[in-house]
Amino acid sequence: MMQFTETPPPPPPVHQISPLTTLAMNKNQANRARPWPGFPTPKALGSFGDANCMEQLLVHCANAIECNDATLAQQILWVLNNIAPPDGDSNQRLACGFLRALIIRAARIGSCKMLTSNVNLAINTHKFSIIELAGFVDLTPWHRFGFTAANAAILEAVEGCSILHIVDLSLTHCMQIPTLIDAIATRLEGPPVVKLTVAGATEDIPPMLDLSYEELGTKLVNFARSRNVTMEFRVIPSSSSDGFSSLIEQLRVQHLVHSSAGEALVVNCHMMLHYVPEETLSSSSSYRSMFLKAIRSLDPTIVILVDEDADFTSNNLVCRLRSAFSYLWIPYDTVDTFLPRGSKQRQWYEGGISWKIENVIAHEGVERVERLEPKSRWVQRMRHAGFRGLAFSEDAVSEVKGMLDEHAAGWGLKREEDLVLTWKGHNVVFGSAWVPA
Repeated sequence: MMQFTETPPPPPPVHQISPLTTLAMNKNQANRARPWPGFPTPKALGSFGDANCMEQLLVHCANAIECNDATLAQQILWVLNNIAPPDGDSNQRLACGFLRALIIRAARIGSCKMLTSNVNLAINTHKFSIIELAGFVDLTPWHRFGFTAANAAILEAVEGCSILHIVDLSLTHCMQIPTLIDAIATRLEGPPVVKLTVAGATEDIPPMLDLSYEELGTKLVNFARSRNVTMEFRVIPSSSSDGFSSLIEQLRVQHLVHSSAGEALVVNCHMMLHYVPEETLSSSSSYRSMFLKAIRSLDPTIVILVDEDADFTSNNLVCRLRSAFSYLWIPYDTVDTFLPRGSKQRQWYEGGISWKIENVIAHEGVERVERLEPKSRWVQRMRHAGFRGLAFSEDAVSEVKGMLDEHAAGWGLKREEDLVLTWKGHNVVFGSAWVPA
């Protein structure tokens, strides 16, 4: 359990998606017993509830929107709206998220704009307190898997170092750090001085905090002090949109001027690097590869790379939709194992998934920031940048397995040189450790 968690009070509501109750229809269409020729009445829609069928309908709808065929798009949207309620089973809620994203995309394209006039598509975005977020990420192995594997690998890599400099690029705003501090505090030779550097968040990507990074840093320094660990906290305003260029420049200066003997540099990348632009956004260069090569030039002691194992990079909408549908069923399927229906935390959880679906499906260009790459492609990038993989130790694997035992039986672990979190045998998140080659 995260060290910030202290029986939090009931949190306020977060990502709450309004039901897609009505798609725009003219009066003649609304009064028909069978709204469009060839499409079933509501009573006959049960046969459309299969996940494969829903995916095919979504694909046909995406094609219709891309072809600016408002009539066909409207027909398919009507069917989807009747078979995919936001409070249905996991497949229905998944399809509802994609339905919402397609409607938002349609609102931007020619004659399809008329489809959206009567639909409320708003997501109320919640900002977490530290206690709320710490409790939230503890609910499932989705993030805990990476925390556990990374901390074990870091502790082994920095053994004997008197100064530990951690560059933390984490989607969860340093929620991994308290557990790492606890482990460092118990070192037989005494804890090292910890320097923690973070990139100040500039993008509104869930989950979001209700306090500044400066305030977060103060709380982390105080927490470290309570464990007799000296910590320095530094925020460098930097954005993933340009490969964290400001952060890299400051790290180069620190490396040349301030680094000292016995100092270990750890770069911890937890589900953040897929927000760095890659080749499909700009054919001339890849900020992703440039970032990795820049990190390699700093000669780090260890680099941790944890991310979701999927591919959302295609410039083809249908390819992207199929890939996202084939991956994002997992969070909807798992939620029933740890959050009751109607709970506030479930609204936050599924709201965050809907945000991701919207970004993948409804947006293009620089606005489409959810650009996941599969593990195999990251391995190629890391090797090309001058790193070699570091296998996780037996102790690290045992810690991950122990953590998984605290969760539902569907979670599993694949062990290769890296580690892969699975749900019912399907890859979810990979964790890898790298050192200079």
